[in-house]
Parts: sequence; structure tokens; C-alpha cells
Amino acid sequence: MGVEEHRQAAEGIRQISFAVITVSDSRDEAGDESGKYIRDRMEKDGHRLVRYRLLKNDLGAIQQEVMDLVEGKVGCILTTGGTGLGRRDLTIEAVTPLLDKNLGGFGELFRHLSFQEVGAAAFMSRAMGGISRQTLIFCLPGSIKAVQLALERLILPELKHLVREIHR
Repeated sequence: MGVEEHRQAAEGIRQISFAVITVSDSRDEAGDESGKYIRDRMEKDGHRLVRYRLLKNDLGAIQQEVMDLVEGKVGCILTTGGTGLGRRDLTIEAVTPLLDKNLGGFGELFRHLSFQEVGAAAFMSRAMGGISRQTLIFCLPGSIKAVQLALERLILPELKHLVREIHR
């Protein structure tokens, strides 16, 4: 089966449950533009929001929330924020040990596409994707432009295909 045949087979998947975790020490729900974009855009695509959380940069809290969602069999978890280089940016460190499989290509492609928009600063992005049990997890930067790029160019075009593959 080729990629297009796999995508067509995945079209039978109508709705994927998803959760959004915004990691920030400074944002509140009203100022969470990236988290709102993810929720709205995923719902527009027909997917079902099961949880939204705004968490501080706290490794234990992030891990607990992600594991609760994985154990609840959420189809996809999208985090935004906490992926920078600052000492308080802990999302990658929190999520990485929870993964069974790393989707290295996601981060590589995200940085490639970001490079086309922002130049060399793209290499500072630690965006990543992976799988824990049968839950997809994407860790995105906190910037609205980064979230839009990741959703529109990478995640949404392949989401059903990804879900189908991890449930085979």
C-alpha cells in the first residue's frame, strides 16, 4: 500500500478525541491565543476536545496531566509552550520519558518549514512528536505562528493517517 492508499483508508476515521495543554508561567486563559487556535482549528476539522489545561512550567504537573490523558485513551495531545531554551522551559523534558516512540521527522520537518519563515532561529525550536501507548503527542512552541504552521502543514494533513497507523 502506498501513502495515498493509506490516507484513503484513514478517511473512515471521522473524529479524534484531543486535549490541549498550554504550558506557561505568564499566560492566562484569556491570553492563550495559541491554545485557543488549536482548540478551534481541531474542532473545525471535526475532532472532539476532551480537555484543556493551562499549566505552569512544572515538570511533575505536565507529566501527570499527560499520563492522565494517555490513560484516558485520548487520541491526540497537543501541548503549546515550554519548548524554548529558557531554564523554565520543561515541556520536552517532561514528555520525552513518557514516549514509547519518537516521531523524529515531525520536529525535523517543523524546523525545516520554520527556517523558510524565520531563518536560522528555527534551529532553536524543540518542537517534537511522539506516541505514548496509542496516544499521539505533539509538543509545539507557544508562538501562534508556530502553532499555525504545525497544525496546517504537518499535523492536520496526516492526523487520521497517523491514528490509523498506530492502531493497526
